[in-house]
Amino acid sequence: MKKEGRRIRSIDPMNFIIPFIMPERNGASNLFKTSFDITEAEKFLREKRLSGMKNIGHMHIIMSAYVRTISKFPGINRYIRGQHIYARNGIVMCLAIKKQMTIEAQETVIKVNANPTDTLDDIYKKVTELVEENKQEGDRNSMDKAARILTYIPGVLLKLCVWLLKTMDYFGLLPRFLVNLSPFHGSMFITNMGSLGIEPIYHHLYNFGNIPVFIGMGKRKKKLMIDETGKVIERKIIEVSFVSDERICDGHYYAEALKQIKKYIEKPWLLDLPPETVAEDIR
Repeated sequence: MKKEGRRIRSIDPMNFIIPFIMPERNGASNLFKTSFDITEAEKFLREKRLSGMKNIGHMHIIMSAYVRTISKFPGINRYIRGQHIYARNGIVMCLAIKKQMTIEAQETVIKVNANPTDTLDDIYKKVTELVEENKQEGDRNSMDKAARILTYIPGVLLKLCVWLLKTMDYFGLLPRFLVNLSPFHGSMFITNMGSLGIEPIYHHLYNFGNIPVFIGMGKRKKKLMIDETGKVIERKIIEVSFVSDERICDGHYYAEALKQIKKYIEKPWLLDLPPETVAEDIR
């Protein structure tokens, strides 16, 4: 059975110490917001929809851009467990979906397993299949069923159960089937607030599990900008918030990774082909 990750042992001394100084993920969170020019991406998406990918949107581009960035900067795919830094095996993206677009509708979380070599088409197909499988009301996946079982446990015992799970997770003793269905374990979590017509929120990281990055997408809007000739032009943008665990890599590394994400979001046709090479994280 494939392990979730491997411990990094060549980390810098300061990075080794930081998880002991800041033991909880929420207390080690950095928050920032940026905007991406999606004018060209809008045209690109229209072409994709005409080709048969009728439900493709900016969320698929952002998820694909994140996967492609991991292929170049694998450090953003690390996680903390037991105050040590691990390099994750594979890429796992968590996404909350509403089964129906109503206030009363049930919500669930799907986990998209990706490879660094995946293209935009690959990510679109994986997301679409999982959404179709889980959009009907009721406990459709193992995650929903496991959560339903926990609701039958009395409060005090449930608190003890959660403490036991957190302790097992700290020492890496959680059974693999629980890790695989857990919405708190993965490479990143993404939420599309733009689909609700609102701006992105800064969503906290969970102290349980090991997700190091939470991405919030906002609604599309227009913005006046100045081009290289000094002319005022109108462009379409989308604002995106990031909450990241600063312990997994330094600020310079995060900044370079963000530049890559920006490049792929603003030039999404680059995601139609797999990367030429895939970088491996340090040992």
